Amino acid sequence: MTCALATVPDTAPPYVYAGMYLCTPRPAAFTVRLHLLNDRCTDYVIRSDDEGRAEEFLSKGRHTNNWAVLVSTSRFWFNYRHMANTLGMYRTVKRLGIPDSQIILMLADDIACNPRNVLPASIFNSASRSLDLYGPSIEVDYRGYEVTVENFIRLLTGRHEEGVPKSKRLGSDERSNVLVYMTGHGGDEFLKFQDSEEISAWDLADAFAQMWEKKRYHELLFMTDTCQANTLYTHFYSPNILATGSSALGESSYSHHADADIGVAVIDRYTYYNLEFLEKVERGGRETLGELFKGYTWERIHSTAGVRTEGFARDVDRVRITDFFGGDVGVEVGVPEGFNAGEGGGETKVNESEVPSRWTSKPELNAEKPVLFQPGDEQEVLDTPRWAATMRRGRKSIALLR
Repeated sequence: MTCALATVPDTAPPYVYAGMYLCTPRPAAFTVRLHLLNDRCTDYVIRSDDEGRAEEFLSKGRHTNNWAVLVSTSRFWFNYRHMANTLGMYRTVKRLGIPDSQIILMLADDIACNPRNVLPASIFNSASRSLDLYGPSIEVDYRGYEVTVENFIRLLTGRHEEGVPKSKRLGSDERSNVLVYMTGHGGDEFLKFQDSEEISAWDLADAFAQMWEKKRYHELLFMTDTCQANTLYTHFYSPNILATGSSALGESSYSHHADADIGVAVIDRYTYYNLEFLEKVERGGRETLGELFKGYTWERIHSTAGVRTEGFARDVDRVRITDFFGGDVGVEVGVPEGFNAGEGGGETKVNESEVPSRWTSKPELNAEKPVLFQPGDEQEVLDTPRWAATMRRGRKSIALLR
């Protein structure tokens, strides 16, 4: 996304409205300049009473692809619910549009054919057994004793041994939104892998830092369902990571219900209510992560679910569920001919079909080439014919022109 900036008069101090820096007095309408996929820059006139919709549009995640890493760190029959948790998430992200080629599924995979399973070759996350989560359509990438701390960290950081197939690699890049979901048995700043080893909160923090340095994600959602889950994200220090967990320090994470015939719990409470909400979401849906997080009550989960937004650039109330759990993206990344984005510069182009129909185009301004506004310069204004104020959201910027 690109913009043209201008000097703000000293007599018009800025104020914050709906997350945008505007100038007083507030105009009846303002203009947003968008860089479209066809390399044409178009100004759109937006009425001030439509400003909330403009903010929603401009704060939308401008990623180009989605990846999901789904991990059940447990094995053995009595941990049936952990595999059911993970397969429930797997079904949901596939339904919302993330293809199997962009999902990494890590399971002990010792439940479906376990001799104790009275319903062989099937796994359910509800006592109603309305949906069999295990079948010919699932693709397990890491199975059994392949589910190790070492393989998990290698997956995130891309440091694989020679000969590891593409299906076992996370092919994300700097424009990828990545969902990392983990479930199993944990404690204060650790999560057990198959009762034989542990991954620590610092291990996770350092792995995500390497991902950021190697441009392996644009935004990352870390979600974990385990005892004392919130302690796993206490040491994160990389930008653009949103984290949530099922329980606070000193708290257990509880199962939701059991199946009397199967003889064990079939799903955990935190994952149950996440999936219940996600089941109502469709591709292209407008539901937000903020709405999901508001459902994390003690009455439902029986523990203190947490959300960490520090370092995440966007307001969770404007982050759509499908930005992480879906595969619907309508943007590309590039720099148009004639622009100098500087070292490491880049921008997000907008699909013209995404622009709300109520916004009126101003073709007489289309010939004017905007000036790229570099990340980190949100307070800077340039000397151009119009005054404007700037909005900064993650890696994109926009100018509001009077």
